[in-house]
Amino acid sequence: MGAAVADDVFDFRPGAQVPLSGAAGETAATHALASAAYRDSEVSEILKANNEWHESTVKKGKLSLFEPNLGEAFSHAVQTRMLGGSRKPLIQSFGTEPQAVVEHCLAATRIRKQRDIRLTAVTGLFGLLFLPGVLIWLAVFQARRTISRIKDKRNQALAMAVLVGACGLALLYLIRLPFGGILAIYVRAMVIAPVIGWLLARQFSERTAKDLRASWESLLTGGGVGAKIPEAVPTKPDETAAEQLRQNLAKLTAEQQSNSVFYAGPKGVLGMGTRWGSWQLAEDLLPREGHEEIHPFRSWDVIRAVHDQLRLIERGPLHTGGFPVPSIRHWIVSPVGEKATEVARPGGTEVESFQIKGHEIQRICNEQQFGSGDRHYLGVQFTLWDGQLVITMLITVTVLHQTLRIEVTGHALGPVHPLFTTKPKPKVKEVSKTVKFWETKAVKQPLVEPSEVVRLAVRAPLTWYPPLLDFLGGKLVLPEPFGLRHAWADQPWRHRFMADDALRAATPVLRVVHAAALKVLEDNEVDTERFGTRSLFLSGMVQDPTPRKADLYDA
Repeated sequence: MGAAVADDVFDFRPGAQVPLSGAAGETAATHALASAAYRDSEVSEILKANNEWHESTVKKGKLSLFEPNLGEAFSHAVQTRMLGGSRKPLIQSFGTEPQAVVEHCLAATRIRKQRDIRLTAVTGLFGLLFLPGVLIWLAVFQARRTISRIKDKRNQALAMAVLVGACGLALLYLIRLPFGGILAIYVRAMVIAPVIGWLLARQFSERTAKDLRASWESLLTGGGVGAKIPEAVPTKPDETAAEQLRQNLAKLTAEQQSNSVFYAGPKGVLGMGTRWGSWQLAEDLLPREGHEEIHPFRSWDVIRAVHDQLRLIERGPLHTGGFPVPSIRHWIVSPVGEKATEVARPGGTEVESFQIKGHEIQRICNEQQFGSGDRHYLGVQFTLWDGQLVITMLITVTVLHQTLRIEVTGHALGPVHPLFTTKPKPKVKEVSKTVKFWETKAVKQPLVEPSEVVRLAVRAPLTWYPPLLDFLGGKLVLPEPFGLRHAWADQPWRHRFMADDALRAATPVLRVVHAAALKVLEDNEVDTERFGTRSLFLSGMVQDPTPRKADLYDA
C-alpha cells in the first residue's frame, strides 16, 4: 500500500445525493444506535454494551461535576471520530446507515447548544457577579456527588451528616453576620442569587430534556423523526463550515460503500462478525475420460459463474417466501492483527472514492492466492430483522498446482445491544394518598434533578471549547478500529430465530456455489466425479445445526 490512502483523494461531487444503502431494511438498528445521542443516563451505562470484538472505555476527568451524560459523550465522540478532518479509516457498518446516526448526533448537539447559550447567559448574570457564592454552592454539590459514590453506606451516611452540619452552621452565620452595611447585603445576596439563577436554569433544562426524550422515544417507536441539521446545508457561497460538513457526510457514505474489508484473525472480518462455519471443496483437476488435458481456465471464470447463479438465489420452485434479495459483491480482504488499533485502506490509481476498480479485483482473484497480499472473496449478504441481523457468506476460489479449492465461510453479526433499544421511562415517585393512606399513587417528577441542573449550568460556558470540557469532566473513548455497527453488536446465537436464519442460509448458498463451479469444470473437460462426491459430503456436513468458532485453530 502506498502512503496515500483512498480517503485522502476523495472529491465530493455536487448534485443529487441518492442513498446508497437500503434504508427500508436497516431502520431498527440505525434508530437504536441514533437514540443514544438523545439519552440522559450516566455515561458509564455504555460499558454494559461492550462485546468480544471491541470495548469502549470512559476516561475520567478531574471533577465529576463536569462529567458528561451518555447522550453528550456519545454525540461528541461519534461525530468527532466520523467527521473529523484527520480521522482514521472507518469500518463499514453493515445493516445500518452511519450517516443517519451521525446526523442525529449533530441534531442532538444542536439542541443542547441552544440550551447552553441560555444557561451561559444565566451563569454569567447570576454567577460572575456573585462568584464567591457560586463557588461555595459548587463545592457543596461537588461534595454531595462525591459522597453519593461512596460504597460503604455507613461512611456515606457519616459524610452526609457532616456536610449537612457544615451547611447548617453556614446558614446560621449568614443570619447573624458580625458586620453590617453593604458588605453584609452582598454576602447574603451572593448566596441567594445563585438559587434564583438555578431556578431559571431548571426551566431551560427541563424544556430541553423533554425535546431530547421526545426524539429518543420517536426513534424507538417507529416515529421516524428526522435529524434537523441546518448547519450542514450551505445557503451562501462563503459558508465554508457548512460546505465542509456536507462533504464530510458525503465522504462517510462513500466509505460505507467501500469494497475493501479487513480480517482481524479470531475477531473475523471487521464489521461482518466472527466466522462461525467453514466448508471446503478441494480436489485435483484431472481431464475427463477420453481427453488428454483440460481446457485452461482461471479462478475468475469460476467466481463469475458463481456470481451469476447467486443473483438468482431468491427464486425458488415454491411460493413460500424464502430468501429476500441479497447484496452480492466482490470484496478485497486485507489481513490485520487481532489487536490492531487502526487500519489502512488500499490507495493508488486502482482505487476511486474508496472503491477498488474491477480489473484490479479480477487480478487479485487470479494472482494473489498464496503468500502476502490482499485476497479476493465473493460475498452474498442478507440484511434481516430491520438491520438487526447481518448474514454474510464469503466464497473464495484458489488454484495451486493441480488442486482447485472452493471455500465457503459463514459470518453472522447479531443485533445491537439491548441498551440501545430501551425506551425512556417517565420519572415518577410512589407516595401515599392523603385520605386512603394505605394506598399509593404515582406522582410525576421533574425530568431534571437539582444536581443535574447545576451540572448543566457549570458545563454550559465551556461547551465552546470541548478539549477543556473533556479534561475537566472526562469523555467516551471509542474502540478502534471503529465501526458503529460491530462496536456494540451482540451474538445472534442467543436469539432463537436469528440463529435459525443464519444456519439455514448456509445450505442453499453452498449448493448454488458447488453447482455453478461444477458447471464450469464440466465445460472445461474436467473430471467432476470426485468433486461431485465431495460436494455431496459437504452438503451433509452443512446441515449440522451447531455454529462454531471457525477462526480459533486448536494448534
